Amino acid sequence: MIEVSVQSLAFDRTSNTPVVILREVGTDRILPIWIGPGEASAIAMHLGGVAFQRPLTHDLLVSVLGGLGGTLQHVLITRVENSTYFAEMIIDRGGDLISVDARPSDSIAIALRMEARIFADDALLESAGQAVEVADDGESGGDEGAISGETLEEHLRKLRPEDLGRFDG
Repeated sequence: MIEVSVQSLAFDRTSNTPVVILREVGTDRILPIWIGPGEASAIAMHLGGVAFQRPLTHDLLVSVLGGLGGTLQHVLITRVENSTYFAEMIIDRGGDLISVDARPSDSIAIALRMEARIFADDALLESAGQAVEVADDGESGGDEGAISGETLEEHLRKLRPEDLGRFDG
């Protein structure tokens, strides 16, 4: 397993999907993972230092985990199957290590909040370096590694209310 950190969030215009860009610590190798807009927002809010009066889902899980006497030791991004990435959250509760299957996007959002380390399988970094073309076309606000040149923040800023659909509730 290789330690990675969140380099940036980007938006893939070809699939209209947010992408979290993980970078191997100490190198230029990256691992892009396409994620959902909710998880992208949770990661972006934390990276931007945005706090809410009431806990959002990932904040709630951090509180529950702490309340039960657990800490997130680290996250392992283990494999990809049929374009779906898999991760494990390794939780320490009183000296007992518990492995919890989770989506990488949720795991990353929680790891950032708990300042836990993130690791990825070396094979994922190797295959990502061969399969993904990373654009740095000057449109990405200086973030190296932005997919398709548009950051998630820029994309969200351009959205109109009607682009989000109708929400009842």
